[in-house]
Amino acid sequence: MTITPESVKQLLYSDNFGDRIKGINELKKLGSAIAFSLIQPILKDENVRVRYAAVSQLDSIGDANREESLELLLDTLYNDPEADVRAAAADAIAGLKLQEAFPDLKKVYQETNDWLIQFSIIAALGELGHPEGFDILSEALAGDNSLLQTTAISALGELGDKRAIDLLLPFVNNEDWQIRHRLAQALGKLGGDKAQEILQKLSQDELDIVAQEAKTYLV
Repeated sequence: MTITPESVKQLLYSDNFGDRIKGINELKKLGSAIAFSLIQPILKDENVRVRYAAVSQLDSIGDANREESLELLLDTLYNDPEADVRAAAADAIAGLKLQEAFPDLKKVYQETNDWLIQFSIIAALGELGHPEGFDILSEALAGDNSLLQTTAISALGELGDKRAIDLLLPFVNNEDWQIRHRLAQALGKLGGDKAQEILQKLSQDELDIVAQEAKTYLV
């Protein structure tokens, strides 16, 4: 069956939420400009799964109108009643590299107690690439939430600020192998002599998956 703007619109306005999600998935087969115009009303859908799917789709079609995408995503980030939809907005902001949204991501991160939103913002900061994200990531790294620590390690690697190397050093002997594994990946991205020294230590890790990961970055 040929997918057209009309056929997708029919799905998006169906009474069946499963059809609406199908319509959102079919948007990618249309041009970005058409898809962007069709998806906007669905961002306020009554069904949380539909809103989540629509917000997530902006990651790929939002370039059609970056200014309006920013407005829509910030509205969702601040005002949607569901944490997972707000988290998806943070993901989409990072995917679109909307660096002007950094102050808003920082504000929401500092004001929310919801771990899922915090997690998504920490993950987003690495991909977003805003240099001021370093301070938030450092804060998360120094906290007591191991999930946020693991995510911050990866994000610091993506951010590429070599100041992170000294902050990452204490995690070489962390009891959680997943943290040590992420550490190897982050150091590999950061590079430099000091990172190589730490990777050399990790290449002798007692767990083979960590040791092998570290060895892939040794030069």
